[in-house]
Amino acid sequence: MERPLTKNIHAGRQPLSLKEYTTTGGYIALQQVLKNNTPQEVQQLVQKSNLKGRGGAGFNTGMKWSFVPMGADAPQPKYLIANADEMEPGTFKDRLLLEGNPHQLIEGMIIAAYAIQANISYVFLRWAYKKAARVLEQSIHEAYEAGWLGQNILGSGFSLNMHLHTGAGRYMCGEETALLNALEGKRATPRAKPPFPQVSGLFGKPTIVNNVETLCCVPHIVNNGAEWFQSLSYSEDSGTKIYGVSGKVNNPGAWELPIGVTMRELIEEHAGGMKKGYRLKGVLPGGASTDFLTEQHLDIKMDFKSVAAAGSRLGTGTMVVMDDATCPVGFVHNLQHFFAQESCGWCTPCREGLPWVEKILLSIEKGEGKQEDIDLLQMHTQLLGPGNTFCALAPGAMEPLQSAIKYFRDDFDRHIREQKCPY
Repeated sequence: MERPLTKNIHAGRQPLSLKEYTTTGGYIALQQVLKNNTPQEVQQLVQKSNLKGRGGAGFNTGMKWSFVPMGADAPQPKYLIANADEMEPGTFKDRLLLEGNPHQLIEGMIIAAYAIQANISYVFLRWAYKKAARVLEQSIHEAYEAGWLGQNILGSGFSLNMHLHTGAGRYMCGEETALLNALEGKRATPRAKPPFPQVSGLFGKPTIVNNVETLCCVPHIVNNGAEWFQSLSYSEDSGTKIYGVSGKVNNPGAWELPIGVTMRELIEEHAGGMKKGYRLKGVLPGGASTDFLTEQHLDIKMDFKSVAAAGSRLGTGTMVVMDDATCPVGFVHNLQHFFAQESCGWCTPCREGLPWVEKILLSIEKGEGKQEDIDLLQMHTQLLGPGNTFCALAPGAMEPLQSAIKYFRDDFDRHIREQKCPY
């Protein structure tokens, strides 16, 4: 089984230096692109590979790049940004890549920047990733010293400057337009679309924002081809995926596996199954802002289409397992507390609705709930759902709530009936 993204990352080992990365074949893809390919050819290759965004949206990466204006008349400068904010609860896949093999990301960013003819790039990093910040700063310096970054790279006429930007720590910055506002020194609120960032992004110029895992795939696609990348998968989606499992399992962690591996294989084989004395009650398959799935869904493929057909989203592919000894009401209340705190306050439904939802759940958990509270919660899942808010934060927050009421309604009713948390 091929693991292109993590084959050189090992637990307890220091991140690959520039010398070690080049020894393993690093920067060969960049040399090939600069010498042999036009920017449009790189876009077409990545589009053909069917590389979908690994940040959760699942949009074709090469197609996203193709929306950037090209040619002599295109606005300048253009920007390429790696979204390394990774503040989705339960998600830790990008951290593995950032701390283990930072030059893989840097090479992917340079190739992506060449494909859209961007001359300025940023890594927008989560504030809490202190080790990743140190590692990236050193690796970017190494890349400059070796001539992989800077002016006229390899005599190609293409130039790229790269900057590390550490965010102040807001979940909202995972949304690409809020990230752009933060980079500009503004409040991290989402922007109206259109215009889309590909046309008018950072400082009003064409901008591409890609997830860390997405960009790390790019050098391997260049080296091995679109058909090779497609062949790595177990489903119609292409490539491998870094999946994660957290919760009361025997071996929580992250693994690079073919897209389309089943949820059962992830939990029972790679995560070692549930700890003794616990049973699986529910799973958030793609981080905190995805709908619960249950035991009946364990054999679905973990790809974009299959998870959606089951009523949830693949999201980041990092699942949170809830066991039978954990209270679903308390579990969901904890999530809603987080989302209410992280609302940017830009639109009224999110700003006012999420704290209301949190208070209702807290009253139920404390034994003060009323039967009509369930109806209020269900009303909120509609009013804060897709199309009713400025961005996807509140709709995402509603996914675990609406599915918890669907699958664990007895637990909600029992809290209200017994006037206490039964767990």
